Amino acid sequence: MGNKITFTSQDHLITQQAAAEKEFLAAFEKKQPTFDEPQVVLNPYLINPLCALVLFKTKDKVAPTLTVHGKRYERENITHTFPAATEHYLPVLGLYEDFDNKVTIALPDGKSKTLTITTEKLPEDVCRCINIQASMDYLGDNIMFLTPAGKNLPTAYDYKGDIRWMLTENTMFDIKRMKNGNIVTGSSRFCHMPYNATGMIEINLLGKIYKEYRMPGNYHHDHFEMEDGNILACTQDFSRDTVEDMLVLIDRNTGDILKTWDFKTILPQDVAGSGSQDAHDWFHNNAVWYDKKTNSISLSGRHQDAVINIDYDTGKLNWIIGDPEGWPEDMQKKYFFKPVGDLSKFDWQYEQHACLITPNGDVMCFDNGQYRAKKKENYIKNQQNFSRGVRYRIDTDKMEIEQVWQYGKERGQEFFSGYICNVEYYDEGHYMIHSGGIGRENGQASDQLGAFLDMNNPNHELRSITVEEKDGVVLYELETEGNFYRAEKLPLYHEGANIELGAGKLLGELEVTGEFGTVPDVEEVFELPSSFHQIRIEEDEDRFVFYGRFEKGTLAMILLENEENSHNYYVNTSKSNYLAMCSGAYLEEDDRDVKMHISKKGLKGIFKIKLIINDKKYQTGVTICCP
Repeated sequence: MGNKITFTSQDHLITQQAAAEKEFLAAFEKKQPTFDEPQVVLNPYLINPLCALVLFKTKDKVAPTLTVHGKRYERENITHTFPAATEHYLPVLGLYEDFDNKVTIALPDGKSKTLTITTEKLPEDVCRCINIQASMDYLGDNIMFLTPAGKNLPTAYDYKGDIRWMLTENTMFDIKRMKNGNIVTGSSRFCHMPYNATGMIEINLLGKIYKEYRMPGNYHHDHFEMEDGNILACTQDFSRDTVEDMLVLIDRNTGDILKTWDFKTILPQDVAGSGSQDAHDWFHNNAVWYDKKTNSISLSGRHQDAVINIDYDTGKLNWIIGDPEGWPEDMQKKYFFKPVGDLSKFDWQYEQHACLITPNGDVMCFDNGQYRAKKKENYIKNQQNFSRGVRYRIDTDKMEIEQVWQYGKERGQEFFSGYICNVEYYDEGHYMIHSGGIGRENGQASDQLGAFLDMNNPNHELRSITVEEKDGVVLYELETEGNFYRAEKLPLYHEGANIELGAGKLLGELEVTGEFGTVPDVEEVFELPSSFHQIRIEEDEDRFVFYGRFEKGTLAMILLENEENSHNYYVNTSKSNYLAMCSGAYLEEDDRDVKMHISKKGLKGIFKIKLIINDKKYQTGVTICCP
């Protein structure tokens, strides 16, 4: 088989969706569909196979009511009334897979029309519900959205465990519904290992992207909508030697960065590390929460076993929740809390996720419990460990802390998740606890994170368990295949759920990819690299991604060359060890496989891509344009 390089160039998904929308709107204008003969577009925005759009015109302004019929009972129906209009673009959400779905549209005058919308079967590797304990009376119009922690996909399950929503793009980290009804989540576009995406996307549940907020330090883990609509987002600065230790405030309309918090100015980086800490990923922030009452931000530093709280305006440290062992004595006295109450039931949290502040000022988080100690000699094996949701009551005047609730410790290793997960506060005594990172070997809690388990091994399994408890009674439990980063309970429809037409926007900026100053003097050969290297280059509008296979330690460089100048990028082929893997979406099965993103920011012109491998410079035959 001859040497071969695979090159693809495609538009950004925003551009693809705009073209698809333009096409079905052109058909709408040409056909002038009526209520009696509406236009139906299945998966109109290309990435949600369980949705459709129904389009028609009416002479007078009317408010149609749409009903997606349940499989079994009338009370399973999902119904929504749209605002009055003469041109109607009705999102149909919550279709069943591989099914002739009945959808009824009714007008205020009593006229109705029932359509049959047929969907296909979802991919074989979609994560299925294994067990569910729920009632429709409890869940109502809500379904449970799970966001991926691997190569699985964003998926939502109804009260029977049927999948009613899914994206075919592996969007990253949490889904949160904004005040305007859209959801914000991480982009599926890879930028940096292990799991950094270009930024965040704002989409509707049809999958239409309204905005992508690109970030120079990329996006990871979490975000929070402020009262004015701007968004706090977790990020970092790739020009320095640490990661996951910065927070930014992003302008919702422009994508501009309005404010930055640098955790290295707040905390020491070489004390009190968790069992997963290293100098590169010393803090590993995995959550952000703004509390208006105290004008403060709470952050979850997994690799310091610490939930910290800082002043929004000044960035000054207010307090730290966590085991004080290993911290400087002066910090222990000033920032840490003393446990009070029934200490026989008190536990510190370790390698926690998803901190939040309740309305009365209590602090909740998911206590993963990984290692459950600060010193290596005291680490606990996962089979003897537990994970849980926990709520602490704090007194910042007395600097005292009391554990007032927990769920999960009593379930032991079956509920243990060494990574990811979240909790939700609904009301007093009403909580969700999502243990989404369960990994088992031979039925026992694995010592490896789920992302690293070999799923070709029949003795390995990944699970996600989501529980809702009210006043100490479990009212809901969902167990699925796969690991899922977080869970969010949401209704499919919201007030004003009609679609906004028009092309989405690509906002903000990517970083200028760092270049390598020294290029070795090697022989240039006019041939392609060996097929062993499996070179693949994928280009889109604002960057390209290079894929290749190299034996560890190989000298490899990417060169962009034209008659005027060149840009040179070092490809790291050394073995990478990740102590945390909150999403394995970008992991390769073979550790010789590498991928590298190169931003077009700062580049101008048409460039030939060449490749140095050890002592030769090879051609690729690929040319990219950087406008």
